[in-house]
Amino acid sequence: YHPCQILADYLTIREKLGNTRGLKLGVAWTSAPNYVRPISVPHSLILMMPRLGIDVTLAYPPEFELLPEIEEQARRNAKESDARFEISHRFEDAFEDADVVIPKSWGPLVHTQDHAEGIRLIEAYPDWRCDAERMALGKDHMLYMHPLPADRGREVTDEVIDGPQSVVYDEAENRLHVQKALMALTM
Repeated sequence: YHPCQILADYLTIREKLGNTRGLKLGVAWTSAPNYVRPISVPHSLILMMPRLGIDVTLAYPPEFELLPEIEEQARRNAKESDARFEISHRFEDAFEDADVVIPKSWGPLVHTQDHAEGIRLIEAYPDWRCDAERMALGKDHMLYMHPLPADRGREVTDEVIDGPQSVVYDEAENRLHVQKALMALTM
């Protein structure tokens, strides 16, 4: 899990778009074969965001599924909060009509623990990359978010991460604020 990142993500969405109920968040796997990244961020996104009334579309190639029990808990959280949670194996589904998109790489850790096989699987999907064409599928106000560091040229093109829809630096700054809030609540 990555709770501080997801709290920062939620704070950023609230700051930029106001009321979050009924917003569509696209969480999409991206191809970045530098190394096999963990699944903590997508796990936490699909668990928390539906609980806050945000509809989530999770898109990944079949070999990049998340833990089945986490996906099932996300379905229950969405149902209990009157939100939607959908899984697709089509990259564009995360972007279409979305208010926010978080395209991020993770490893095929449920499918295989073999590092070399994991890299081969990542390299099998080079077109799973966030670019201006995919961003145009969302709403006009759609935000691009990423927990950073992003693999430029693989996960996302420069024109997107440096463009007007990108809020990655506000998102990164909000990590400080949510972590201070957590410390204040627990100390």
